[in-house]
Amino acid sequence: MAKNVLFEIGLEELPARFIDDSEKLLGEKTEQWLNDLRISFSKVETFSSPRRLAVLIHDMNETQETIEEEAKGPALKVAKDNEGNWTKAAIGFTRGQGKTTDDIYTKDLKGTTYIYVNKVIEGKPTYDLLPQFKEIIESIPFGKNMRWGEQTMRYARPIRWLVALYGNEVIPFEIAHVETNNTTFGHRFLSGKLTINNPEDYKLLLKENYVLVDPTEREKLIVEGIKKIEAEKNVLIPIDQQLMNEVRNLVEYPTVFIGSFEEEFLKLPAEVLITSMKEHQRYFPVKSSEGELLPYFIGVRNGDANHIETVIKGNEKVLRARLSDAQFFYEEDQKNSIDFYLEKLESVVFQEKLGTISDKVNRVAAIAEKIAVALKLNQVDLNHIGRAAKISKFDLMTNMVNEFTELQGIIGEKYAHIFGEDDTVATAIKEHYMPTSAGGKLPETIVGSVVSVAEKLDTIVGCIGVGLKPTGSQDPYGLRRQAIGILRIANDREWEIEVSELFQIALNHYKEIQLEHFDASVVNQELHSFIQQRVAFVLKENGIEQDIIHAITNHGIGEMASIMKKATILSAKRNDANFKSTQEALVRVLNLAEKTEETVVNEEYFETDSEANLYKMYNQVQQSFEKLVDQDEFEKAFAELEQLAEPIHAFFDNNMVMSDNETIKRNRLALLKRIAQLLNSFADLNVIEWKQHF
Repeated sequence: MAKNVLFEIGLEELPARFIDDSEKLLGEKTEQWLNDLRISFSKVETFSSPRRLAVLIHDMNETQETIEEEAKGPALKVAKDNEGNWTKAAIGFTRGQGKTTDDIYTKDLKGTTYIYVNKVIEGKPTYDLLPQFKEIIESIPFGKNMRWGEQTMRYARPIRWLVALYGNEVIPFEIAHVETNNTTFGHRFLSGKLTINNPEDYKLLLKENYVLVDPTEREKLIVEGIKKIEAEKNVLIPIDQQLMNEVRNLVEYPTVFIGSFEEEFLKLPAEVLITSMKEHQRYFPVKSSEGELLPYFIGVRNGDANHIETVIKGNEKVLRARLSDAQFFYEEDQKNSIDFYLEKLESVVFQEKLGTISDKVNRVAAIAEKIAVALKLNQVDLNHIGRAAKISKFDLMTNMVNEFTELQGIIGEKYAHIFGEDDTVATAIKEHYMPTSAGGKLPETIVGSVVSVAEKLDTIVGCIGVGLKPTGSQDPYGLRRQAIGILRIANDREWEIEVSELFQIALNHYKEIQLEHFDASVVNQELHSFIQQRVAFVLKENGIEQDIIHAITNHGIGEMASIMKKATILSAKRNDANFKSTQEALVRVLNLAEKTEETVVNEEYFETDSEANLYKMYNQVQQSFEKLVDQDEFEKAFAELEQLAEPIHAFFDNNMVMSDNETIKRNRLALLKRIAQLLNSFADLNVIEWKQHF
């Protein structure tokens, strides 16, 4: 017989951002737990809402699987004495396994004979094991935990009820003084306490009581409501998936509605309106078919459509108040100047040991100028970079950014236009924050890219310099994310500057200003390790295998675009069956070349045509290879190396490298050493775990 099993954790409203990950983990942990206990089932179904996490296990077997297991005991020489009698060690081992010495048999393992017994582990009744699910509930991690009342337990939110059902039987256990039973709760305002008679009734019972426990069902209902309004009003409502994910986890029974605000607010920058709606109120903005913002918004109510007009009016009132504040801030901010805001930056601390934001701006301007010079940019770009860096943070002191922190940079760009700054400079103010996430949008202009990299370099080098380097999961200044941003920008723009040189520019500037508590030699060592880890991370995120990463970075970190191109080529070759013959030839050269340090080749010592032909081909390939590498034509350059495969095979077929003649042997090894050095100038090919190893 098989039964369905339901567990539900009833909670105070969970933060929306926790729910999806928690539901996923609950399902994964449940399946692993069942497998570890040897309890068969057909499937595990998970549910979630702001007030609950639940798991429904279908067709759970009533007993554990009974298994026969081999138990390994001590070595035979320990298990028997000199007379061939079983020792206490052997007797104790068998007794511990519920067996006798009559059940012993022996097996050899790595040259030693051990004693073994077979034991049968009888499956226990499933019902007796189910209270252990308490540990699964307690082990679910959340982004942030809390304590409540006099509880010592930490959890995302207080636990208010627990459902644990095996068929129609309650599974007894207790968490934080809350005992399991068969009662749950429907919608907070539209329903009440409910009794679950069978686990399979769970989803329908709650739906009848205004709770949709399937998040995909809630999202579908929201999308349908939005599409209906689009058709009725002839408008366009873009669906931001991140906002959708949050909204569906804020409600248990969604009802979509449309509200409006005064047209005069459309004079505000669209970003201000959208931020007010999406970030603060969780509304979807409404646009015309031409993409123009309209004075409407889409909200989602947690409940049915009763008295929806009152709900709409309440939401309109809240949004109107926010937009009125934004309008006031927008007008007040324009009464001042950029210099006024720059002066205020002098009194705002960036970090205690790194000074004010004004100090940081000055460092960024200096670092940005040095990067621009290294990149050989023209004077116009240099001027724009200098100005953009100098005013990059002025908007932090505006009323608008103080109220809408998400708009830093965006408001800077808007105000820079209003205050008469060059368009390129204004754009760079917005772009210097990019990318704002690991995979976020990159700056599109060279000015924005340079200032962005300079700003991130200053933060990384400065923070590491004063002891604020990332540790474990702790990275309060987001140094890892910012390093990834630097690498992505350098790769995207194909900068002809080595990654280590970029960081050295910032480090050298810190040396010049002689910051207190800053030990450049220590920072240099830590930066080297930090950079390598971030480069490896970026390569891995792009699907590059670990051995290829080592091959690319073992001899130092060069230009990011070059690193990425080389890694992509080697990864493709590593997994290409057609590369087998070439790989064999190259690996044989690399292996034998390790036997010498000599590189002087004397053609007078060649004994065969294959030797002379290989040396001739090497010289031709070397010239074309180096030229192509200088032009960043890495795919063509590697193709040149591949041309060596055939003459290498011919060389090995017709020559004994380790000749009895010492002079001939050393000359052949020197030839192989020269070829190996050429191969390794592309990457450290020795460390690649070729799929076609022979």
